Amino acid sequence: MSTTTAIKNDIANPALASEGKKRIEWAARNMPVLAQIKDRFAKEKPFAGVRIAACMHVTTETANLMLALKAGGADLALCASNPLSTQDDTAAALVHEYGISVFARNAVDRDGYYGHLNSALDIKPQLVFDDGCDLVNVLHTTRTELIEGVMAGCEETTTGVIRLSQMAKDGALKFPMIAVNDTDTKHMFDNRYGTGQSTFDAIFRATNTLVAGKIVVVAGFGYCGKGVAERAKGMGAEVVITEIDPTKALDALMQGFRVMPMTKAAAIGDIFITVTGNRDVLRDEHFKQMKDGAILANSGHFDIEIDVAWLEKNSKQKNSKMRHQTDEYVMADGRRILLIAEGRLANLGAAEGHPASVMDMSFSDQALTAEWLLKAGKNLTAGLHNVPVSIDKDVARLKLESMGSALDVLTPAQELYLNSWEHGS
Repeated sequence: MSTTTAIKNDIANPALASEGKKRIEWAARNMPVLAQIKDRFAKEKPFAGVRIAACMHVTTETANLMLALKAGGADLALCASNPLSTQDDTAAALVHEYGISVFARNAVDRDGYYGHLNSALDIKPQLVFDDGCDLVNVLHTTRTELIEGVMAGCEETTTGVIRLSQMAKDGALKFPMIAVNDTDTKHMFDNRYGTGQSTFDAIFRATNTLVAGKIVVVAGFGYCGKGVAERAKGMGAEVVITEIDPTKALDALMQGFRVMPMTKAAAIGDIFITVTGNRDVLRDEHFKQMKDGAILANSGHFDIEIDVAWLEKNSKQKNSKMRHQTDEYVMADGRRILLIAEGRLANLGAAEGHPASVMDMSFSDQALTAEWLLKAGKNLTAGLHNVPVSIDKDVARLKLESMGSALDVLTPAQELYLNSWEHGS
């Protein structure tokens, strides 16, 4: 039922609301754990009167998290964490079907992006949700007058946790932030299985290339890199891993992947996927060696992992949008390099992001952590903190149950054995 209340927003097309509502409802079918949490929130209203500003990918899955928080009584303002990930129909539905304030337009420019962040912060939030630390960064640089009113927040990406860790190390972080990204149910499943599947979904939509028989170079072998490498191997590709961490590189080698520096991999790769959270992972020295037709995709968050500025400056010709979200850069020697989603998150810019069934766990972690913060936040010091293990285990248990599986239960003798040092071998 459409809302008639004037909701503050900046969206692309209100007429898309009914289509967005259908897609939000479709995603909800595959988010049973979050649905249970939403039902409880609706009865208990834990967020009554609480203002939450969220900077997240405006997708159907995020919409269901927002609806769960609203059911719990929260006053919400949502802005996009990536201009290309915004689903305009989802944004329209949140505003006009569900009465939630949204500031997000697909492909908005940099000024518009930061304008939206500031619009979300105008509600003077008590809790903040961030995907990449941009909202927290704005709070600590240009909107410092709001910091005193912020109780705490949640960060859901590896890149964001890296940035927050540095802020905390430098003593710059002024309120508690919870690393939702670091829960097992997030990084083991969302980062691994979600990123692995959605990245190739983007590559297929953008290029319709055949992976079998190709050499796929994966930069970074964290959980995201593992997922990408596993999917590539499963589709018949030869996989090369580049890493700066010797332990992760050894892990990749022991799993049967080739490991080498990017300076060597650049000359042999057909498809390059960056998942590091760092900058300039693919740069001039690599572009100069790449094969004609090399495909570049970034699933590591920000659009600086691939040095797009170099491509813009040094290619002799740019053929924009040769296919869906695919730009072709023609080098001086005639070689063509294909860039997906402008170097932004490929899996959200050229596809729809992670499957809803995976995000069900991540957003359940987020919702339960936010509820926990209402009680625990006042006792936490400024800095970066972990999600309580009990929340992570509860989400995993509920997900198992929703998938028709169950756990074994320890016998009294087993419990005694595990909790006693007195028993011998």
